[in-house]
Amino acid sequence: MGDREQKLEAAGFPLDRGPKEGPVIDLLAVLGDTVYASGQVPYDAGVLTSKGKVPSQVSVEDATTAAALCAANILRALVTKLGSLDRIERVVRVTGYVNADPDFTDCHLVINGATNLLKEVFGPDAGRHARTALGMGQLPLGTSVEVEAIFQLKK
Repeated sequence: MGDREQKLEAAGFPLDRGPKEGPVIDLLAVLGDTVYASGQVPYDAGVLTSKGKVPSQVSVEDATTAAALCAANILRALVTKLGSLDRIERVVRVTGYVNADPDFTDCHLVINGATNLLKEVFGPDAGRHARTALGMGQLPLGTSVEVEAIFQLKK
């Protein structure tokens, strides 16, 4: 286990609790040195941990924690498919979707949960990335948040 995997586990995200490959989509798509990670929702060992609108049904704090879990699931998928997070040169882009009440304007604060975990695991330089945080009318399964990401592989 590499240093990055150890940081992920130390942050409270064991590697063995990540997403499984589905019958319809892949966890990752690799094109050259670019890795596109499918959107992940806050599943922990197969249980959806956060459902509902932010902030009326799910607090901003809980949604931020859920966004970190989404990012952890992306990292777990990278380990499953690539073998190690050490194969990643840097995080390029993160897009976060928040199942938001119509007047909620702090989606960026929720997606900070994902950004902060990625910076913790990859460091301040390799973890720094472009980002979009969007409020949505609904998300799959009624989840409170979904996160997708793009990474650059080491050459």
